[in-house]
Amino acid sequence: MKATTLLRAVLVWLIIIGVETVHGILRGLLLVPVLGDFSARQVSVFTGSLLIFSVASVFFRWLRAESKQQLLFVGLMWVFLTVIFEIAVGRLVLNLSWERTTEDYDLTRGGMLGFGLLFMAATPMLVTRLRNRNDADSGQ
Repeated sequence: MKATTLLRAVLVWLIIIGVETVHGILRGLLLVPVLGDFSARQVSVFTGSLLIFSVASVFFRWLRAESKQQLLFVGLMWVFLTVIFEIAVGRLVLNLSWERTTEDYDLTRGGMLGFGLLFMAATPMLVTRLRNRNDADSGQ
């Protein structure tokens, strides 16, 4: 993978994390009072996935990933960076316990973040497939 594509992928991830941070703040202000904390976090996996897909769609062409392997690498890199970010913020900034930090990933306790991360990993390929299909349908 070209260094410029890798750098662009990191920059898009920074935008995703910024959008997701605002999403988390809004979740706390708008959904938590209505649904409770854990249910709001479950719902936000789906809205967050839509936001990630939207950001990836906007930067699809600029990213310039050229193969399925590169697209998969970008998605997996986003997941890796996101998990590191979540752990760092949870443990070091918010002072959350390891139990609370990992709760959203645990399917046996209703955590759905694993699905969100799986979707994140697949997003570059999904966006590419959708864009290529739309381009073919429009005759480009």
